[in-house]
Amino acid sequence: MIRHSAIVLAALVCATPALGADANAGKNTFRQQCALCHSAQPGDNGGAQGPNLDGVFGRKAGSSSAFSYTKALQDSNLTWDAATLDRFLASPTTVVPGSAMVVAIPKDEDRANVIAYFQGVKDGTFKAAPARAGGPPPGMRPSADAGAPKGTADWKKDVPGRVHRLDVAHLPAPFDSSSATNFPKFIEKPVDAKLAVPPGFKVDVFATNLEGARAMKVAPNGDIFLTLTRGGFVKVLRPSSDGATAASMETFAQGLNLPFGMAFYPNGAQPKWLYVAESNRVVRYAYKVGDQKASAVPEVVVPELAPVGGGGHFTRDIAFSLDGKRMFVSVGSGSNVAEDMPKKDAAEVKSWETQHGLGATWGTEENRADVLVFEVGSDKPGKVFASGIRNCVGLTMQPATGALWCTTNERDMLGDDLVPDYSTRVKEGHFYGWPWYYMGKYEDPRLKGERPDLAGKATVPDVPYQAHSAPLNLVFYTATNGTAVFPKEYVGDGFAMMHGSWNRAFRTGHKIVRVRMKNNIPTGEYDDFLVGFIADDGDAWARPVGATVASDGSLLMSDDGGNRIYRISYAR
Repeated sequence: MIRHSAIVLAALVCATPALGADANAGKNTFRQQCALCHSAQPGDNGGAQGPNLDGVFGRKAGSSSAFSYTKALQDSNLTWDAATLDRFLASPTTVVPGSAMVVAIPKDEDRANVIAYFQGVKDGTFKAAPARAGGPPPGMRPSADAGAPKGTADWKKDVPGRVHRLDVAHLPAPFDSSSATNFPKFIEKPVDAKLAVPPGFKVDVFATNLEGARAMKVAPNGDIFLTLTRGGFVKVLRPSSDGATAASMETFAQGLNLPFGMAFYPNGAQPKWLYVAESNRVVRYAYKVGDQKASAVPEVVVPELAPVGGGGHFTRDIAFSLDGKRMFVSVGSGSNVAEDMPKKDAAEVKSWETQHGLGATWGTEENRADVLVFEVGSDKPGKVFASGIRNCVGLTMQPATGALWCTTNERDMLGDDLVPDYSTRVKEGHFYGWPWYYMGKYEDPRLKGERPDLAGKATVPDVPYQAHSAPLNLVFYTATNGTAVFPKEYVGDGFAMMHGSWNRAFRTGHKIVRVRMKNNIPTGEYDDFLVGFIADDGDAWARPVGATVASDGSLLMSDDGGNRIYRISYAR
């Protein structure tokens, strides 16, 4: 009898949230940290780029047919009860190495509250939620039927050299099409799949088995530094003598919190430091050319980027001005359109902007959706360099001009063709629209009338991309010699990596595009360069992320879906 009671008690402990947990507080935590990617209850219109968590209690991990999970989660054999959720949310990649879920909820109390909220949703304590600002207007529901909404399978027209130019003066109206939930299912490369590049180019696999390969930087000696964000690693890949493959791979650093962007400092042939941008701070490692392992623990350069740093967009990129005097760090928003940011009256807004800059956000979005700038060698806190940039995933310094560029994922849930993503030069003191405006003059209908003072003040980005392409990185091609060097007409142009869509009825992205320059000024056009990662049924077998130009002149592309690095070379 005693043994039976113990079993029952253990089952209850595993199945129910902690006593005293506050489900309402958990709902608030969920909205602040998780709702960009997840829905939790009917009608909340969460970001939906991650799996729906409505009714997660009792569900087998990785079991929803509507989402393409990592194999690691599918093979985990987990069932979501209170104890399992608590362990997983505390450190997702420890419980399931290789999981794409990388944002933890570190505080015990917060986790207990979120779990209580999940239980409350399942028990019916939380009824259908009122429509969030991130969702469509009444009567227009998200659609998963790719055949029903307007449009065509535009990606089938992708071919190297195809020119794209978006006319931002004639964008469709918001909600002109439904807000689609259309996840790509990640598949192995089909037998008949072929990649297409311009004549004279070829594509090969440079390295494999790189779990969650993300950003890359090339050291002066040709070593390739790579962040594996999920696992917290910085790896070093040393190319073979012919540059065709990675001859070796070493772990330079580990134990980092969601590392993404890197930069060597100072510029030139003999950098002394490798800077790494973690999710809410910047660290640096002592470095001398040829090092493949860090010689000491990192030095903390910026201890905190944003007061509320967790949740939402978690990747940070980093770049230095050409003169080495300024360090720039991009910090993405915590939400789709600042749904939970408190309201301020006109006087409060004016006071805030006097201190933080035009269009700067506050509350849980303070120092987010911004590019921050820090004076190198100074203890002064950073300040907002430019604002209103929803998620500047890739931060790039243009070598020929010293212009700072952002490659940006714009907001979701306004329809198939809104809002265009973009790459743009980022100018000091400028406001790029988020969350109140987009593409200059357009007011987001979900925040209509909130900031009339900003009308006409949003800068129009230089190179708008097809909405929901999810561009993650831009690299300028600078090589003029090497065994794989591109023709000279490519020098100075950019290459943008398109990760791929989820909020569009017809797939787009999953490719590399060439961003055209004329005298180092963007023309606004971009061409398809490498295409073919999307199968005939709309599933995908690669997700481009990072890019860098190797010392032999080849272009390297990281793929965090297939866990590979591809090499694009030119044969003379």
